[in-house]
Amino acid sequence: MSLKFIILGCGSSLGVPRIDGDFGNCNPKNKKNTRTRCSALIKSKNFNILIDTSPDVRHQFLQNKIKSLGCIFYTHQHGDQTHGINDLRYFYLKSKKQIPVYANNSTSDYLLNTFKYCFKKTSNFYPPIMKLKILKKKHKFINNNIIIKSFNVSHGSINSLCYVVNDKLAYASDVSHINKKDYSKIYKLKYFIIDCLREEPHPSHYNLNKILELIKEIKPNKTILTNLHNTLDYDELKKKLPKSVIPAYDGMKLLIN
Repeated sequence: MSLKFIILGCGSSLGVPRIDGDFGNCNPKNKKNTRTRCSALIKSKNFNILIDTSPDVRHQFLQNKIKSLGCIFYTHQHGDQTHGINDLRYFYLKSKKQIPVYANNSTSDYLLNTFKYCFKKTSNFYPPIMKLKILKKKHKFINNNIIIKSFNVSHGSINSLCYVVNDKLAYASDVSHINKKDYSKIYKLKYFIIDCLREEPHPSHYNLNKILELIKEIKPNKTILTNLHNTLDYDELKKKLPKSVIPAYDGMKLLIN
């Protein structure tokens, strides 16, 4: 079965350009420098799995011609990963089936408190469109053709999740530290998609030097840097990287199987 991973958005919390058109150090003539907020999609012929509902998710689906949705996994509760949730309402209207949502306890609590109408009946006119599910360490879909594992990583003062797909690809879009005891879960993967906010240190995100140190230990075949700030121009960053490390760009497609 053909299985693709699409990086729908690879920008940091304010995107590139910012709302006032500021590209920072990024060359606006390079389309790879136009970055929406982080979301990703595991795409198969008949079942699509969305990771995070960024504020740009509607635009991302349109750009990538995504016309169906099976379920949603969340990495964590921050606004740049959750606030596009209402745009997924269409898929309930289309199928008349609640969309399964997988999230850790803190993210589930945030979603229920902030977007209660998505999960609970609050009006006679608007039924709930989603259903919260218990997040397990391993989930299987499509006759075991898609296997998603998860483990906690640090994102500043909170936990976020790293997702591992079919033991070939890891995705951690918001992370400042991965515990060494978990390195075996991401060792020598085909793809390692990881938060690299900027070159300077940040309390809630990996920076470039930390990522380059990390990949020496976990030895992925290809590392892809996401959650990119407007200080990181695509071409200038690429010049500084080893051949096995590349910046992400919106719409980037990776073949998992």
